[in-house]
Amino acid sequence: MSPALGKTFRFIAATAIVAVIVVFYTRVVKLNPTTVALTFLLAVLIVSANWGLTVAVFMSLIAALAFNFFFLPPIGKFTIADTQNWLALFAFLITAVVASNLSERVRREAQEADERRRDVERLYSFSQQLLVTENVVELLNAIPRHLLETFGASQAAVYVSDRDRVYRSAADDGVLSKEALKIAAARSELVLGRDGDVCFVPIRMGIRSLGILAMSGSNVSQETLEAVGSLIAVAVERAAAVEKVTRTEAARESERLRSALLDSVTHEFRTPLTSIKASVSSLLTQPQLAGEERQELLTVIDEESDRLNRLVGEAVEMAQLDANEVKLELHAHAIREVIDAALDDSKQVLEGHRVEVRVPEQLPSAIMDAMWITKVLRHLLENAVKYSQPESPIFVSAEVNRDRLLTSVADRGSGIDDLERSLIFDKFYRGQSQRYRVQGTGMGLAIVKAIVEAHGGRISVTSQLGHGSVFSFGLPIATERLASPSLG
Repeated sequence: MSPALGKTFRFIAATAIVAVIVVFYTRVVKLNPTTVALTFLLAVLIVSANWGLTVAVFMSLIAALAFNFFFLPPIGKFTIADTQNWLALFAFLITAVVASNLSERVRREAQEADERRRDVERLYSFSQQLLVTENVVELLNAIPRHLLETFGASQAAVYVSDRDRVYRSAADDGVLSKEALKIAAARSELVLGRDGDVCFVPIRMGIRSLGILAMSGSNVSQETLEAVGSLIAVAVERAAAVEKVTRTEAARESERLRSALLDSVTHEFRTPLTSIKASVSSLLTQPQLAGEERQELLTVIDEESDRLNRLVGEAVEMAQLDANEVKLELHAHAIREVIDAALDDSKQVLEGHRVEVRVPEQLPSAIMDAMWITKVLRHLLENAVKYSQPESPIFVSAEVNRDRLLTSVADRGSGIDDLERSLIFDKFYRGQSQRYRVQGTGMGLAIVKAIVEAHGGRISVTSQLGHGSVFSFGLPIATERLASPSLG
């Protein structure tokens, strides 16, 4: 229905309502004029609240004429015999018009309040969408789409001055030209379109202009448009700040890792090379050395070569684990077999330490790659030896914890500070108090963590300064239906 036809229908309906009231009070129920006047007034208020002031004033005039003709003496004439009735008629007419005006004002204010509520809800929804991403380019690409979804716009585009680029919605296939957007951005003024035409909203952060927003097909108030521009500016600045902080943190972390790696190379890789070089130089420059001395130097070369080979092997393992290039052969194994294999491999390192193994006989098997879990236990045992006093005991235990087989390695060492407990599994990290006293690259626990997590487990540590530490990791318990024999 067209607006003109709808308005005509309302005038006709208002006239019909007056007619119904007249018929009701003249043919069905006959009451005094005061009751009739109040009924007319109530009808006028209802019409004013729903159809506006114009229809209500028209109905007030029709109702006044009907009230005069049908209910004020002389009945059936538009004349009034008594002066008091004239006053009653004018009082009715004025009351109806004033009441209609007040009702219209209340209706209009309620409508404006409802529109403001909807605008606030849409602004809140829009602001929530802007917080989803912390990448500037992704955010700028998403803003036009969010404008279409939230504010019902037909087209939207954002031009950013620093990037000299336009970010468009799918509906805007180049309709809003880049040149027009650049001119609007240079002016940085709010331009309101009429009846859904294109409006331009400056994107400003304080007094600094970031660009311009162009939007069409949406009847949004000026205040809402200005709020949208401010929200976009804040979101862009926030995303840019987050990106900058992320890059700074990444650079700082890269620098930390580089320094840690150089530190490890300086203190670990050079030590065996220095020993090997010194021994070889002695053999070359002193051919008259006795057999025992020559044998001692050759032993040093052999041991330090093994140590260097182990350090290089750890670096290669860490690189493979980081690149997810390790293939796990998962089968059901008894944890006691793996513990015994790790103890046998670490026999030389464990000299001088009493190792106590506490594993129940009826313990179920666990799903694991035995070779890699042996490396985990070997690293944990070597770590316990490094940070324990000579001849102090080391405890290895295993138990069932819910659906996991929990294996632990405990020592009686110096313990780990609370601040360092969350850092010890990072690559190249070594305890501050033990960094130069204990040999190592800081890769052992990082390798342990990577292997355990590749098995779907998690490693943890509990420690108390002066009383030692306990490293524990869980593996899934084997069931009748085993996991896939290989897992990337």
